[in-house]
Amino acid sequence: MIEYRDTHDFTKEELERLFLSVEWSSGHYPDKLVIAMKNFSTVYSAWDGDRLVGMICAMDDGIMTAYVHYLLIEPDYQGQAIGRKLVEMVKEKYKDYLRLIVIAYDTEMNFYENCGFEKSDVSSPMFITSLWT
Repeated sequence: MIEYRDTHDFTKEELERLFLSVEWSSGHYPDKLVIAMKNFSTVYSAWDGDRLVGMICAMDDGIMTAYVHYLLIEPDYQGQAIGRKLVEMVKEKYKDYLRLIVIAYDTEMNFYENCGFEKSDVSSPMFITSLWT
């Protein structure tokens, strides 16, 4: 049974394991991830007992716009609607905002479209990054 939590407190080991399970390079910086989680406006996580199996993180301006920055589900738990539930939790929290934004990997576009997001025809994401995924 998956339990959902509203917390910003994680160990570096929990974050490292989850992020590396989906091969995200940010998992190589677990000390930074611990601090990042404390600084996000919103962090919802999914747990199987004491095992962190998924999370969604968002930041916002307090009234108009929110950005989903991370959504990741451990591969063994994908396909169980955990990601959809986490997205719904964020959508509910930000329902009175004017814009909810996500930058999706091309391979995940269908998932986000099925969650109600639309691809922009007039804008594209741009980055300055040291990460490789």
